[in-house]
Amino acid sequence: MRNFTFVFLGLLLAFQSFAQLQSPSQFFGFAPGEQLVPTHRLYQYAEHAAQQVPTKVKLMSYGTTFEKRPLMMLVVSSEENMRNLEQIRTDHLKSIGLMSGAPTTKTRPSVIWMSYNVHGNEATNSAAFPKVLHELLAGGAVADKILKNAIVILAPCLNPDGHDRYVNWYNQKIGVSPNANTSAWEHGEPWPGGRYNHYLFDPNRDWAWQTQEVMRQLVAEYHKWMPHVHADFHEMGPNSPYYFAPSAKPYHEDITPWQREMQEVVGNYNKKYFDRNNWLYYTRERFDLLYPSYGDTWPTYNGAIAMTYEQGGGGIAGLAYERTEEGDTLRLTDRVAHVSAASIATMEAIADRSTKVVDEFIKFYDRNQNNPVGPYKSYVVKTTGDEGRVKALKELLDRNQIRYGYASDTKSLTGFNYLTQKDEPFKTEAGDLVISAYQPKSNLLKILFEIKPMLEDSVTYDITSWCVPLAFGAKTYATKEKLTPTTSPKATPVAPITINKPYAYIIPWKSAEDAKFLATILKNKIRARAAEKPFEIDGKTYAQGTLIVTRAGNESLGDAFDKIIQQEASKLGVPLVATASGAASKGSDFGSDYVFNIKATPRIGLIAGDGTSMTSVGEVWYFFDQELKYPITLLDPNSRFSGGIPFSKLDVLIIPTAFGSNLLRENQFPALRDWLRGGGKLILMETATNFLADKDGFGLKRKKEDTKKTDKKIATDSLKVYANRERESVSDESPGSIYKIKLDNTHPLAFGFPDYYFALINNVYNYDFLKDGWNVGYLKKEKDSYVAGFTGSNVKEKLQNTLLYGVEEVGRGKIVYMANNPLFRGFWYNGKLLFSNAVFMLP
Repeated sequence: MRNFTFVFLGLLLAFQSFAQLQSPSQFFGFAPGEQLVPTHRLYQYAEHAAQQVPTKVKLMSYGTTFEKRPLMMLVVSSEENMRNLEQIRTDHLKSIGLMSGAPTTKTRPSVIWMSYNVHGNEATNSAAFPKVLHELLAGGAVADKILKNAIVILAPCLNPDGHDRYVNWYNQKIGVSPNANTSAWEHGEPWPGGRYNHYLFDPNRDWAWQTQEVMRQLVAEYHKWMPHVHADFHEMGPNSPYYFAPSAKPYHEDITPWQREMQEVVGNYNKKYFDRNNWLYYTRERFDLLYPSYGDTWPTYNGAIAMTYEQGGGGIAGLAYERTEEGDTLRLTDRVAHVSAASIATMEAIADRSTKVVDEFIKFYDRNQNNPVGPYKSYVVKTTGDEGRVKALKELLDRNQIRYGYASDTKSLTGFNYLTQKDEPFKTEAGDLVISAYQPKSNLLKILFEIKPMLEDSVTYDITSWCVPLAFGAKTYATKEKLTPTTSPKATPVAPITINKPYAYIIPWKSAEDAKFLATILKNKIRARAAEKPFEIDGKTYAQGTLIVTRAGNESLGDAFDKIIQQEASKLGVPLVATASGAASKGSDFGSDYVFNIKATPRIGLIAGDGTSMTSVGEVWYFFDQELKYPITLLDPNSRFSGGIPFSKLDVLIIPTAFGSNLLRENQFPALRDWLRGGGKLILMETATNFLADKDGFGLKRKKEDTKKTDKKIATDSLKVYANRERESVSDESPGSIYKIKLDNTHPLAFGFPDYYFALINNVYNYDFLKDGWNVGYLKKEKDSYVAGFTGSNVKEKLQNTLLYGVEEVGRGKIVYMANNPLFRGFWYNGKLLFSNAVFMLP
């Protein structure tokens, strides 16, 4: 009787608890989709659910955004699963080798992670979150099955800063009811919009690189759960219906047959839900599974069944949008219904085969650790003399939980040299970085390090090459031999500074870490110099670009001079050499004109606002603000408060990728020329180079098109087939292909590099070589320069005898043409040194 009483009371309490759970309509005072809801209100509903149904819901924080908004997620499952949640989680990680020890149980539920609103203005997905949560908790056969067989993780909003930027703007622009007229101002989201995060990066393209704090925190939490399934929810243009799996080709070749099969299975469950409601949808188009840094591909390469979902709408759609093509009005309430249905359908598809999903995931990780895919079984990264670059590479590996160790001795091997693109003999040295393919993250390692991903289709959604060793410019060998690294490096003694008050400090210039050091000491009012030519001192040779920080010129700092130099070098891991003399045994002495002064504390401006690429602005802004930690002023010349570009207050002006002609109007050219002649430095990136191309008084010229070839092309064009228009259009594109470009590394723009640079080519600029300027980085024969990725047939000819990086002198000033973006997405590490040269090194 006593036991019965306890059971009865427990059931009564559970019933009373659920009876207090409000539906989204009750909680908000309106149905999901009738208004846009800021992130904190979504979290309030999540807190309400966790308070009212604590036996099935757990609310968790995994960090904060740059703007100090919390990052939250919910774990939802059956009462039994929730009681054993930590054991389920740790047993899961043990079963795949990401946690030591053996799992204690064999039967485990699958883990399903649903990610909403990685793009802030794709607000339908966050708006659907309360509806999805309530449906899971409201009971019923499908909901009960899901919670019994799965641990469901709901991430209401991956990008709160962008989401609230959009929602707050939109809610200020509507009246009593939404206006579906496409010309209404509620459909004209202003620059920079809410799609991107605080620094205007695209979080959905940052899963592998994790340059942004929101993604670093998200992936760190992801690694604690390693879900079997990841659903990534988005929106596209308002005239499209709904997209779900199976994905379009190309699929990466290493996606397993099971993962491919489950793309079909999940798609079929979604079709059932959508067919039942007569909703339009499509599959197998546009959204492929190749580029490894998406919310579907990165989880896929980590073994998950992962899919992209796209609802027609986006920031332009608002609450109601008149679709002329469809002849109807697209409403947010309908969009929410679609997302909610797709969410539940996906969970049901997994819940119906949860045991198989778990078993296949374990097989994936067993294969990684015992029989890794691909020909290469180990990777060796040479470290001596390249410590800064290797330090940054290890940070990337750590974020992806890719394990590495170190060589303990010298061993002769043969391997593929990434920098020469050839198989060569090489030797390991104690302290070299060694990455074994026999590890849980083997599949991801192979894909991130591969040179040429196999393309089964040239029509892709994103870049087609990304090779990490080339992005870092790291001397790396891939070998077919299995190497067993040691867990800790052989200690390399750091030579102490034994000279009291050295004449100068010498810092090799080889990586972005060295640029961070320079930016830091400049910010601390320390004057620095750089060697224009190689030199030798104390029996050691130093390359051009080497930093020389003399006591002369910094006397006013007193003892703080040595303290700042030594502390910052130690903090950044930058090698520091002290010398008692400024006399070189070979090359120029430190007082020579060939050891030039670096501009003291340059004042730097960045054009931003309408007409500029948000992501390009963000890449530069983030690099200065978060990596160099050096002040930069963002300027909007179109603002009525700006008064134009304040040339007199700037030493360096950066114009990022830009469109239109408003940023450099004709009436500004006289002031620009005067500023340049007086010593200003203008850096033009990608399409911004067009502002000066072919203009009188400037040296950048577009190539003249061969009219004979044009006539031939027109004749060929007449044979085009309409059905092939999408495929034929890519013949004019280069979606992220890697080229080995020639560098004049005697020029300060290329200091710290060999006579080449691996560039990621995303756009094609058909520029002649500068006649009176310096052609620092360029392509000669396309076929000799091409390394990896897809390049359209019409593009290949343009990528011959083409200028990519050049410097034109105007009086005492300089124009730096950077037709190729060296800061692309913040992950092309080697480009950061090139960009730093443009900012700091040009005398």
